Amino acid sequence: MSVFVQITIKPAQQKDTDFILKSSLFKAKLRSADIVDWRIRKRSIDARKATIKLNLQIEFWLLGETRTQPQSFVPQAVHSKPQIAIIGAGPAGLYAALRAIEAGLKPIVFERGKDVRARRRDLAAINKEQIVNPESNYCFGEGGAGTYSDGKLYTRSKKRGNVLKALEWFVHFGASEDILVEAHPHIGTNKLPAIITAMREAIIEAGGEVHFNAKLTDIQIEDNAIKDLKINDTEWKPFENVVLATGHSARDIFYLLHKKGVHLQAKAFALGVRVEHPQHLIDKIQYHGDVENPYLPPASYSLVDQIDGKGVYSFCMCPGGIIAPCATAQEEVVTNGWSPSKRNNPYANSGIVVSVEPKDLPNYSEKDPFVCLDFQKKVERDCWEVAGKTQQVPAQRMIDFVEGKLSKDFPKTSYQPGIVSVDLNTVLPPMISKRLRKAFSVYGKKMKGYFTNEAVLHAPESRTSSPISIPRNLETLEHVNVKGLYPCGEGAGYAGGIISAAIDGINCVDAISAKLTRL
Repeated sequence: MSVFVQITIKPAQQKDTDFILKSSLFKAKLRSADIVDWRIRKRSIDARKATIKLNLQIEFWLLGETRTQPQSFVPQAVHSKPQIAIIGAGPAGLYAALRAIEAGLKPIVFERGKDVRARRRDLAAINKEQIVNPESNYCFGEGGAGTYSDGKLYTRSKKRGNVLKALEWFVHFGASEDILVEAHPHIGTNKLPAIITAMREAIIEAGGEVHFNAKLTDIQIEDNAIKDLKINDTEWKPFENVVLATGHSARDIFYLLHKKGVHLQAKAFALGVRVEHPQHLIDKIQYHGDVENPYLPPASYSLVDQIDGKGVYSFCMCPGGIIAPCATAQEEVVTNGWSPSKRNNPYANSGIVVSVEPKDLPNYSEKDPFVCLDFQKKVERDCWEVAGKTQQVPAQRMIDFVEGKLSKDFPKTSYQPGIVSVDLNTVLPPMISKRLRKAFSVYGKKMKGYFTNEAVLHAPESRTSSPISIPRNLETLEHVNVKGLYPCGEGAGYAGGIISAAIDGINCVDAISAKLTRL
């Protein structure tokens, strides 16, 4: 069994493997002759004090032990194996397909959007021409929302499944091994497409199928069990097991399920704004003025507080990043953030959002699964209207927002479609704006310099998670009243990012495989 030890080093020492090995051997009370191999298992920055340090976890294999090998993807030929349908080619859908191939099942993936490369033209159209393709955008298409909105791989979902396996599969398909080491692993939007393509090619090579521009438009249920799917309003396709991995923005799927009598529930989510600071300012704050240190990456931050009984927190923080337009329909605006692999843009952005519970809303009804979705949609449309009914978004400098002043001008923003000066207090719901005003003042005390008019708020940040959950049996993972239907990933309310969605895809296919084994 391997031995772990923790050491602390200076940032400038992170490439000095001899020093790291000697220090960790000393800490573990071992000699070089006692071990057969070693590696850095985890690395994180500790910038809480003026002297910045790196925390390293070192793993040793002692004499007589064998180094643990990565959990590589091990395909089977599935050309003539039992078929399962997978709706959506985001991380949940792709990992479900890969796991199906390992398990000897043939995945048939239906993705409403385009392949990962063809998506780029539609992203350019929304950024430059402000044209939203409702089937191909930052949320819909191969790889899902994460492909062109950052590729953060950090998750707190340790109990949901094998996080290391999910990360090692990314490495198998081309990601850097650094993601196995960093405390907050990140691939970058510029590198994800090649990895996603490699996954798809592996699925097809093994005998699976991946269909693009293939939208689920109807389902047939008989005797409380899934029977057929209709794609693009054409012919019915028989499937007895369906992994529904459509993501948090596929609202038409929620309406379709509700129409067919599939039980849905309103779910808590969060809504607020995306805040952009100059990256050098965040570096100065987080690194105590040590902004010229070549061994430190662009700084990030994490903020959370309870404001008037509700959590207000940072979401999807992107150092060296860009704010992107993430609407999935023409008459709405939505913001999100992403970073390239080097995180070398001059801006730092993060969602600052307020928790929203179904019972918080004035028209709440226990029987209405759409109460949070309707709230989300209204905010997105209101912001679209006040900003001129384009993909420009309403914006305001931070201190101006807190003081209720209209911003007269703005620094340069990374949001390509552009921004319009609006008092966000007049467009955001009071339950959101009131808490955000208080939170920014609190955060300015936690991070000296954060509360500044150099920061610009872009509204809204509204797609933090699905506002609807699709309930499932905790043991079988099937829907509570439709057998053979496996709600999966973020869109069903069972994940909160790329890795947790990927793990949920694996778990759903494992549940299908176990069921088929019992039959």
